[in-house]
Amino acid sequence: MIKRIFAIGDIHGCFESFRELVESKIKLQQNDKLILLGDYIDRGNQSKAVVDYIIKLHDKGFDIVPLRGNHEAMLLDAIENVERLPIWIYNGGSKTLESFSIKSLKGLDHIYIDFFKGLPFYYSYKNFLFVHAGFNDEIDNPFDDQYSMIWWCRENYSNPALIDKTIIHGHCLITVTNCKERVQANHQVIDLDTGCVFSDMVGYGRLTALELNTKCLYSV
Repeated sequence: MIKRIFAIGDIHGCFESFRELVESKIKLQQNDKLILLGDYIDRGNQSKAVVDYIIKLHDKGFDIVPLRGNHEAMLLDAIENVERLPIWIYNGGSKTLESFSIKSLKGLDHIYIDFFKGLPFYYSYKNFLFVHAGFNDEIDNPFDDQYSMIWWCRENYSNPALIDKTIIHGHCLITVTNCKERVQANHQVIDLDTGCVFSDMVGYGRLTALELNTKCLYSV
């Protein structure tokens, strides 16, 4: 049996959608691989539940690869430098504090700090590259630029290290319709951030998974 490979876009505290997608839509199995593209926290109401669920899946033996998003990076920056706290709070960090039932990041359990610190910036699997945002196409080694991986999206790449890869990312909002069009067109770059937390915006408000072998999209 061919191993199923799934990628899921930005979750942003949308726990119920995340669980439904994993358990009811894709029906994740032990022999599947699931790559999560970052931004598990902020903006939505259930950031803690999302992180706990990821940890639980990993502990149960599922092949889970959670990547670092810019929101996890902003949280870590705020822990290390209090001057960076306002920008994280402004970008939804207050919702994360509420979710963890703490008033400041000093109250965040080290289990979660270690989880965030351990998130890799990208993941390579066969002819796929998974990243939260994108890569710096203009330097010799695009894997040296971690800032670009969590902040900058591109629609095309010409770097020799990237040109033959299919790049799967989140971070930049895209409608499910446009996402499907890019998948069906075999585009080099596939964006899976269908704006789960933005249910008030027309065309968004969905959490999306892509199975790489069949190119099937699943959304809730």
